[in-house]
Amino acid sequence: MALHDTLARALHILDPEDAHRATVIGLKLGLGPVDRTPADPILATGLAGIPLASPIGLAAGFDKNAEVPAAMLRAGFGFVECGTVTPLPQAGNPRPRLFRLTEDRAVINRMGFNNAGLGPFANRLARRRAAGPVGANIGANKESADRISDYVQGLSRLWGLADWFTVNISSPNTPGLRALQTRAALEELLGRLAEARRTLTGDCPVFLKVAPDLEDGEVETIVETVAAFGLQGIIVANTTVSRPDGLRSPLKAQAGGLSGPPLMALSTRVLARFHQANDRGLVLIGAGGIASGADALAKIRAGASAVQLYSAMVFEGPGLVVRIKRDLAARLRAEGFASVAEAVGAG
Repeated sequence: MALHDTLARALHILDPEDAHRATVIGLKLGLGPVDRTPADPILATGLAGIPLASPIGLAAGFDKNAEVPAAMLRAGFGFVECGTVTPLPQAGNPRPRLFRLTEDRAVINRMGFNNAGLGPFANRLARRRAAGPVGANIGANKESADRISDYVQGLSRLWGLADWFTVNISSPNTPGLRALQTRAALEELLGRLAEARRTLTGDCPVFLKVAPDLEDGEVETIVETVAAFGLQGIIVANTTVSRPDGLRSPLKAQAGGLSGPPLMALSTRVLARFHQANDRGLVLIGAGGIASGADALAKIRAGASAVQLYSAMVFEGPGLVVRIKRDLAARLRAEGFASVAEAVGAG
């Protein structure tokens, strides 16, 4: 793992997006790390009926085209979310669109759902071997005349190929997308997805991914609406358009969504609000700013049944997931918890 971490940091001589592409190519060639540590039973848990060897998952954005989910599972992640994928291929926003805020260990991106479309994504999922839980994060094309139809297409095309679905309405980089978080728009979206689900064979968890930049009252509305239309949970949260005080990087004014440690406090506060409002039995997944076992436990204590990370690997390398798992297991035992589930919402 140490060698892979060193190589990951060495890639910082490249443009961030070029470095990321080089990483994915290396993983496709089988050059990624392999976690050979025995599974720790205290980390075993479940997510909406999906058994997990650990609650540490890979967030969407790293593997947009479902090219390397098995490699990331081998690296130690308990579950992997691929995407965001849209029905049609799209180039995304003009480059440069990905920025390392090195002084803050943070990232700003304005990628704009760049991906190769549903066809290649579905073909790769269909060929995958069952190495662990893999989900699909679905979105809408920027120029779509009917964005809700795009989500329905994604769900229908990938049904039976993914272990869960995440409906991403919270990226700040597709104009107007976050408006789908308002009650009327969310009811229409989730209503049409519910209609589509009734025509499909079998069952599969569906989550909604929300922004951390929510107004008073929106948390309660989202919980109520998500439960009313039969979704299983909520991922809290996507990147933020805010810029917390104390950012030091000269790149902090770049447009786009901020992720990494500066998002940790905001996203955890919003997660706690969702936990407090969650009287419907929804599963909550914590994302945003996780870089240590302490961060993961803070999310779990705030109400998350599992967590996702991505940006921290830009600075810490792929060996980070193994370190987080080891640290989280030690902290759970030190605080007297017998399992991850026991710590969920402990405050």
